Amino acid sequence: MKVTEVPAIAGAFLFEPTPYTDERGYFCRTFDADVIRSVGLDPRAFVQDSVSRSFRGVLRGLHLRSGAGEAKLVRCSYGQIFDVVVDLRPDSPTYLGQALFELSGETQATLYVPAGCAHGFQALTATADTSYRIDRPHDPAEDVTIAYDDPELAIPWPLPVTLMSQRDREAPSLAEVLKHTES
Repeated sequence: MKVTEVPAIAGAFLFEPTPYTDERGYFCRTFDADVIRSVGLDPRAFVQDSVSRSFRGVLRGLHLRSGAGEAKLVRCSYGQIFDVVVDLRPDSPTYLGQALFELSGETQATLYVPAGCAHGFQALTATADTSYRIDRPHDPAEDVTIAYDDPELAIPWPLPVTLMSQRDREAPSLAEVLKHTES
């Protein structure tokens, strides 16, 4: 498994497995505790696995957690997504930095998103399944959402948005979220 640091987001990593292919298809390891440990992360810290299914054009995000935040491993297990990470850690050397990825079921690459970073994605294929491995139990009271179309972020979403949750549609701007978290 190849591990690459994400320069635009301090502490973020991209894990790219090595698939073994033959006439049946492929097999690859998508999580390896030793590889996770090799970059200074604790594989035992992850306590919840979740999956979402989205259809072409669906946008989810930008989401993060207040309080201690939430670190996660994100992988597109089927289909393809346009994935976005925004660093919102004020003490980070990459504060307000963005990293954009295309994750797909073909590569099975996994993105490590550090706590304190906003995350969102858009489905690029008819169906896209996205898997998450999260480091703390979910508490809806800590959910924070930022407007996906905030001009300050200017994220180049590749497709028109076909559907999103009401929470995502009504999300405040980045400036409003930062003002609320700084007070």
